[in-house]
Amino acid sequence: MGLVTNRLEEFVVTARQMAEIEGRVFDAGMPVAALMEKVGNLIARRIQELYPIQDFPKVGILVGPGHNGGDALVIARELYFQGYDILIYRPLSKSKELSASHARFVKSLGIQFHESVEPLKNCDILIDGIFGYGQERSLKDPIASAIDQINQWSNPVLSIDIPTGLHTDTGDVLGTAIRADRTFCIGLWKLGLLQDHALEYIGSAELINIDLPLADVEAVLRQSPSIQRLTKQSALAHLPLPRPLSTYKYKMGSLLLICGSHQYSGGAILTSLGARASGVGMLYIAVPESLQLLLSDHLPEALILSCPETKTGAIAQLPNGIELSKFDAIACGPGLTTDAKLVVEHVLESDRPLVLDADALNIVAQMGTIPTITQRQAPTVLTPHAGEFKRLFGEMAKESDRLTTLRSAAQQSKAVIVLKGARTAIASPQGYLWINPESTPALARGGSGDVLTGLVGGLISQGGSVESVVNSAVWWHAHAGILAASERTELGVDAFTLTQFLIPVLKASL
Repeated sequence: MGLVTNRLEEFVVTARQMAEIEGRVFDAGMPVAALMEKVGNLIARRIQELYPIQDFPKVGILVGPGHNGGDALVIARELYFQGYDILIYRPLSKSKELSASHARFVKSLGIQFHESVEPLKNCDILIDGIFGYGQERSLKDPIASAIDQINQWSNPVLSIDIPTGLHTDTGDVLGTAIRADRTFCIGLWKLGLLQDHALEYIGSAELINIDLPLADVEAVLRQSPSIQRLTKQSALAHLPLPRPLSTYKYKMGSLLLICGSHQYSGGAILTSLGARASGVGMLYIAVPESLQLLLSDHLPEALILSCPETKTGAIAQLPNGIELSKFDAIACGPGLTTDAKLVVEHVLESDRPLVLDADALNIVAQMGTIPTITQRQAPTVLTPHAGEFKRLFGEMAKESDRLTTLRSAAQQSKAVIVLKGARTAIASPQGYLWINPESTPALARGGSGDVLTGLVGGLISQGGSVESVVNSAVWWHAHAGILAASERTELGVDAFTLTQFLIPVLKASL
């Protein structure tokens, strides 16, 4: 069961997919009432663990007309039996039959029902069970006004499955939405909970495992390219560990970094330090000749390739006679400036796996060379932040649905795209999506992306599925930031500090 549970943590579903999965389970004979009891009991026990009665004796329950409201009523009943003082806000009298049945029983216990939310103001915690997954229309009064009122209170709010008012798939606010302190996601992760703009509404999110049959989940999800969460297990599984006992440096990958300029020397250093942490066997760094000694001081084990400079201090061209085909991978972009146009054109013509970031992406956008990328025979990885993504993909990037746009861009460009953000997302040319569910605002500093570029390039050079090792790099990078922030605070994690936590976080995770 542990293995199945781990697999279920990886899946991300839309509202339609979740409905289909539940439909298969119900068609197989699982009573709806039994599943509702299971959900309610599991969440009630979790609430008792997190909010013990001696500290949070008075609980307000927000009850809607559907099965989410039924779950909330089961929770109300179970907490009442454990001694909690329960008050219920139920603005709509009409409800589904099963939920209405639970409401009748809860009323018979003497628990007070209210059509106004005001009596719940002095509760120690509030449990949001108004609407679950599948909500698509903007909320109206009296519920909309009640939510706005609750959001002004200081009571901790716990949402069942997804905060009321959030679109299940896009995470968009449907007029107004509960600002939850904690969200108990039921069964499988909902796509809306992993959208950047939903984060301020969901609080701390956790999955409530209700033992959905893996076969039913996979039967529905295999019908279209899947969306998955990055997990520690999947990330570690695709790192080049353990190494063969008889290996040597030329078997552990050779990476060429092309980065830096007289103006932005730090980009070259940070990218190189990220690459070094990947364990790549041979690291070559092409920089303007004025940076050669600086890079040698910081990375004495690397082979520094001195390049002719432009008048502005950018790389004018790669050294004469260099054969790009001798490298296992190339990473290009951090600190280059857009004066390095000829270098980017050169690497685009190579037959090597290629990682493009920062100014390499800006040059590609200026030249309109996405069509060139589609013609490359070797894998291409693009690592834009939101601004670079918009410059690369123009009108397509203006669509409001970030993940749908990302998927389309990867399919159009035939590149693996890492769209950096609070919840970094990765898309493959085949239409698959992966989302990193954990990160830290500590990474919102200049240079953090340079470190990721080096890490991605170093792992790709050591072999394996490009998508898999990119996912591993994104997870590794984020968790190094999380560990650094835990020791240095979010304000204390500059990009150089981040590089110093790459190995410690990996060691702690193995």
